[in-house]
Amino acid sequence: MKNCIITISREYGAGGHSIGKRVAGELGIPFYDRDIVKQTAEASGYPPELVETEGEDISRTDSIIRGIVASSVFYSDSQDVIHDVQQAIILRFAQQGPCVIVGRCADEVIRKAGIDGLHVFIYADDVHRAMRVSEMLGRSNATEIQRLMSRKDASRHAYYNRYTGKKWGDGRNYHLTVDSGALGYDLCTKLIVEAAKALDASADAKPKLKKDK
Repeated sequence: MKNCIITISREYGAGGHSIGKRVAGELGIPFYDRDIVKQTAEASGYPPELVETEGEDISRTDSIIRGIVASSVFYSDSQDVIHDVQQAIILRFAQQGPCVIVGRCADEVIRKAGIDGLHVFIYADDVHRAMRVSEMLGRSNATEIQRLMSRKDASRHAYYNRYTGKKWGDGRNYHLTVDSGALGYDLCTKLIVEAAKALDASADAKPKLKKDK
């Protein structure tokens, strides 16, 4: 892999993190998800748990962070600050070479920077996602899980819309959309890997413009 940056957007519980990590492993390239949270926290000065919720959750911005920094004369809009820092970190990762980046509007961030990438959206039906969430969180209340999935997805949709002006999950914003519930993680991984390799090969085949001496 020489050229391809892979971004993964995903519904909550659809396995985007797990599939993205598998793709990175198959291709032998870096995988970035929670590393973004850690570096954003270090650069912004906000606690990691706050960056985790604010990084893609537009609904909790005011209620959580204002209680922590409302008395600070430096307070403005915490989510905008966190988004700007995340954007810079995502761009740095993308500029370092091929990698897999999960969430946080990474597709639009690198697109606006003129960096080529393979943009993927991973989704699944409610049954498969609920089973996944139940395993992740150790919860069994179906109503509680459904509400959590709905809230997470609505929040990601609002966040993506706010910072990109586009509709989260709209197939026109991605090169590839895969149903992890129907296809399974192995096949989803294979499809993304093959698409990335094809895109990488296509980039290599493009004629390079000669620079004027």
